[in-house]
Amino acid sequence: MTSICVAGGTGQVGREVVRLALAAGHTVTAFSRHVPSSDSVKRHDGATYFTGDVTTGEGLAAALVGADVVIDCLEGQFGKAQKRFADGGARLLASAHLAGVRKAVALSIINCDLSTYSYYVSKADKERKYAASALETVVVRATQFHGLLAMVFAAGAKVLLIPAFKATKFQSISPVDVARALLDAALEAPGTERHRMRTVGGPEVLTMRQMAESWKTVTGRRGKIVELPLPGAMGSYLRAGNNLIPGRKDGAETFVSWLEKHDETL
Repeated sequence: MTSICVAGGTGQVGREVVRLALAAGHTVTAFSRHVPSSDSVKRHDGATYFTGDVTTGEGLAAALVGADVVIDCLEGQFGKAQKRFADGGARLLASAHLAGVRKAVALSIINCDLSTYSYYVSKADKERKYAASALETVVVRATQFHGLLAMVFAAGAKVLLIPAFKATKFQSISPVDVARALLDAALEAPGTERHRMRTVGGPEVLTMRQMAESWKTVTGRRGKIVELPLPGAMGSYLRAGNNLIPGRKDGAETFVSWLEKHDETL
């Protein structure tokens, strides 16, 4: 069995990686800035949790002791966290190298290097840190999560206007399917290339309007679906189809099947 350290092990993908790795019989440690309480849904029995912060390096050495591989599920979407995101990745890689970790796997976003949207730029910057690492690395690029679309629809429903951006399609994927891809990458045998990239996408390509209609049906929420243009860097990225992986169907859980499991929280 493999000893796995999950960075960001309490986030929506990280905790699924922890769960899947434990179920497969691996030794699992996880770290985040705050250790979850014993009764938290973010905590899984059998894993060892540490407090760690990649922006300062505090706690990383302790969390990485004995790990064969580190799986980086950390996020930095806003403000200082976004600005420090790539440097945090480099600090994690350096700490892992000092700890004798042989491999690092990172979660990223499909075609993030083709966007000028600041969050995606930070993801691309972090990918370059992984490509330059002394460790063997794998970057797993995923399409957008089902929950992102559900969040947009839920926000609009509060004012009874559910947005569906024009000329956009999504190939959304569940966090569980992404977690499985990350774990597979962590456990695969070394390849001929020291630094590799994988892409994973959802099982179906849908227009945003189709997804909004499904969301209304499953959740029973009210609101008029309104098709709107999406300006800016994100609009350009989506209209170009850079969020899609044509011909690929990696994930198993569709948007509707995911909604049916989570509709009480949406």
